[in-house]
Amino acid sequence: MIELPYSLVIEATADPSYFGYYSTELEGFTGVGHSIEDCLYKAKWGMAEHVELLQQQGLPVPPANSDPTITVENEKQASPA
Repeated sequence: MIELPYSLVIEATADPSYFGYYSTELEGFTGVGHSIEDCLYKAKWGMAEHVELLQQQGLPVPPANSDPTITVENEKQASPA
């Protein structure tokens, strides 16, 4: 079981060994990994560190999500002008 305090979006890129991730519930939280599993591992620990930094800086911390989701999708491409 994957235990994350917030929902996570993992985006696959054109490079099969590069993924980006972020949380729509935890403002400013982003990262990169070399696999989906790497992203999940980094996100678990990164979210805890991010929350700690928000608390240290006196910034608001959103409540943890009791039923977070993990979404894996293709990277969104910019629309042509």
